[in-house]
Amino acid sequence: MPVNRNALIRYKTIDACLRNRRRRWTLEDIIDKVSTALYDYEGIEKGISRRTIQADIQMMRSDKLGYNAPIVIVEKKFYKYEDPDYSITNIPLSDHDLSKMTEAVEVLKQFKGFSHFKDLNEVVQKLEGHIYASSHNQRTIIDFEKNDRLKGLDHLHVIYEAIANEQVLELNYQSFKAREPKWMEFHASWLKEFKNRWFVVGNHGSKEVMVTLALDRIVEININKDKLYRPRNNGHTPETYYENTIGPTVMNQAPARVVIAVKGEHIPYVATKPLHKSQRILETTEDEMVIEMHVTLNLELEREILGFADGMKVLSPRLLSKRISDKLRRGTDLYNE
Repeated sequence: MPVNRNALIRYKTIDACLRNRRRRWTLEDIIDKVSTALYDYEGIEKGISRRTIQADIQMMRSDKLGYNAPIVIVEKKFYKYEDPDYSITNIPLSDHDLSKMTEAVEVLKQFKGFSHFKDLNEVVQKLEGHIYASSHNQRTIIDFEKNDRLKGLDHLHVIYEAIANEQVLELNYQSFKAREPKWMEFHASWLKEFKNRWFVVGNHGSKEVMVTLALDRIVEININKDKLYRPRNNGHTPETYYENTIGPTVMNQAPARVVIAVKGEHIPYVATKPLHKSQRILETTEDEMVIEMHVTLNLELEREILGFADGMKVLSPRLLSKRISDKLRRGTDLYNE
């Protein structure tokens, strides 16, 4: 049952009153305290009715919110907890609550690379401890893909802050082809995650062309607060920038019409999990499904197709078909050596 904020304030105030056993609490006393709390927290001046507080006490006594509060009336006038150690803040978490908290912790842990979320670390640890203490057998139902040993995660917070504050980055970057890292001035526009690997997208110095850099290739990183931040993203957002692309690498070319024949057991998989949002089915037979999509030809597209091995055949364009064919042939040669 959802509980609004005012109701929670009332329940907590009633709980605080009944835990204070140095005083005998009449209904009028409790109403006074609740009215004061509502004014202090919410600015509500009209006070609270006798009927509302009586209903709150009944709700706390019931199991609807899991409280089952042992509230008794003494001498037909004074309210108190029969158990002096009881408090609604001490009730154990239900299995449902534990399940929700466990999954919330798993979600929060995905952001640990950002300084923006560093303050959550202590909160997450407390939640994990509370869940563990409440139930040793509580299991995680959702398992997120993660790789804590991935290089470059420690750069996330610096880049995030630079983009948020519109500041220029200085990167010591070593591409896969370079023998040595090289310093560059970089104007970052956004961060991109793909298959649990992080990239930063922006422009290098005064160059107009946007480039994508892998965070695990950044050797060193600094923020230069003296230089003017000038991102040249041509008005793009991540949504528009990746409109015709699979993966993080956007090619400076028009999207191509890609036609692929999907074979046998792979048909239902590709039909229910499209390779790209532009995918549509051209024809289907018992052992083959032909799909079409409009995407740029990049390495990520090739890897997606190669991942199906004998389950896919590129029909067009010819250039892509030849690349896939050559790579499959070289792969076969490796096994035949």
